[in-house]
Amino acid sequence: MIPATPTTEDAVPAQPSDPRLPAAVEHARAAAIELAGESAVGGYEEVRAEDEHAVTFFFAAHQPGYRGWRWAVTVAEGGSDQPVTISDTVLLPGPDALVAPAWVPWQERVRAGDLGVGDLLPSDPEDPRLVAGYLASDDPAVEETAKEVGLGRIKVLSRVGRDDATDRWRDGDHGPTAEMAKAAPGTCAGCGFYLPLAGSLRAAFGVCANEYAPADGMVVHAEYGCGAHSDVEADSGPIAPVAELVYDDGVELETR
Repeated sequence: MIPATPTTEDAVPAQPSDPRLPAAVEHARAAAIELAGESAVGGYEEVRAEDEHAVTFFFAAHQPGYRGWRWAVTVAEGGSDQPVTISDTVLLPGPDALVAPAWVPWQERVRAGDLGVGDLLPSDPEDPRLVAGYLASDDPAVEETAKEVGLGRIKVLSRVGRDDATDRWRDGDHGPTAEMAKAAPGTCAGCGFYLPLAGSLRAAFGVCANEYAPADGMVVHAEYGCGAHSDVEADSGPIAPVAELVYDDGVELETR
């Protein structure tokens, strides 16, 4: 139900110093109608104090495509001897308005798997995962020499970048906690198809080189595993268990 026309006593908080402000609802409504037309301005909804010299009135908006939006008209006074004037009239979303989702920069919208053939994905100049190539070898002697002669890749993974990759791979589908790993007869670290990575990640990660394994060509944790482990041996025993003693119940025993 649309509230009645506000009064000085109950429409706004006590902040406005001039009683003419909360009573200026019709003045505010006229400003909204002048801007949008009478058919576009609905009933009065509420009024809010901006400070002691200004208040904003809200009216329902009957604009196609703007469900739940409201006309907001701010009125103000410059002193008791000055008239109440219109400061601003604008269409704003109400509490239940249909609005577009918050804009997200493209760098934050991109997800793994979004990159297609021919797409380009430049890295952020401030990406903490990357540092200048001569500053991230983790070997002071190498870094000092590389800096002098300008050798090495332009950018390499920083410690932050390596830590991010480590967490992602360890907690992913080819980490030690995966269901496949829990049921495996052995870990990748002891598998002949396991190719360890180079550098500081060598101790924990490698690439699977078994074309029949579910992780073929993918980075796997050393403690991951699957049923295609190189040490798995075929069972040469019978498919069905055979009892040690067999009775032929088709032969009648000779009784004495």
